[in-house]
Amino acid sequence: MLVRKLRLQRGWSQEHLAELVGVSVRTIQRIERGYSPGLETAKALASVFEVDVSTFTSEESTVNKHENPSESATVSDDEKEAMLYVKGIKEFYDHLIMYLVFVVVFGFAFSPHMGFDNFLFKGFAGWGIGVLVHGLVAYEKINLPGLNSRWEKRAVERRLGRKL
Repeated sequence: MLVRKLRLQRGWSQEHLAELVGVSVRTIQRIERGYSPGLETAKALASVFEVDVSTFTSEESTVNKHENPSESATVSDDEKEAMLYVKGIKEFYDHLIMYLVFVVVFGFAFSPHMGFDNFLFKGFAGWGIGVLVHGLVAYEKINLPGLNSRWEKRAVERRLGRKL
């Protein structure tokens, strides 16, 4: 979460950060989900963010940034929750864009005279309902059991047999 916080503070995409650090986007995604970076990756992240390498190798340290040396290297619970909320909304937009692209591409590719119109309509209508539900869940207008972070945390704690 710390890497995500620092990246978002600078307005960088995961792709941009991966390029600066010299790693794959997948590596950045893993680190943002909580996996520990290797020593070389931690050194590169520290260099890019202008912080001490211990920021990424130990959990309790402070960031030594040139812009704001008093900023903490921790991510508060409310920051985590906000980042997860925004991540859910971003995933919804990705889903919506994919849906729209498929509707446009396949809607024009298969014209009604090919006999696929009824099949496509039903498929896209069903998928559209799925996108609508995804949006309602992402914006927390409906709360489906099993689809929120509180449930996820409880499930992880149940699996671990202890509190996170």
